[in-house]
Amino acid sequence: MLRLVLLLSLALGAAACHSGKPPEMTVLGVRDAARHEVVFVQVTNPANRPMRLTKLEYTFASQGTQVSSGEVSLSRDLPAGAAVVVEVPLEVPSDGPMQLRGTLTAELDQIVRIFRLSANVDPH
Repeated sequence: MLRLVLLLSLALGAAACHSGKPPEMTVLGVRDAARHEVVFVQVTNPANRPMRLTKLEYTFASQGTQVSSGEVSLSRDLPAGAAVVVEVPLEVPSDGPMQLRGTLTAELDQIVRIFRLSANVDPH
């Protein structure tokens, strides 16, 4: 009986920690900068609780080939239902469409969570 109560408590606790939908990423545009291009990415928090963004690891690929990759350190609070814009450097520009894939590290309810994100990039 004690085991059943313990298992039920753990299951309820895990369900309470579930944040619902993960953050969403949308590419807003691409801009030429002095040393590289910059891709402006909007990250939206659909959860009903705030989260703190801490890191974005990313890879740009075109026609199945990796074009550029890197990491952006973040220290941004993202309120529930809000969006922020993150600048992601693109070291090697591409003339054609690309896929941006990455992992976003965030703190949600004092728990570090990693979310997989992807978005299409049209450089024109």
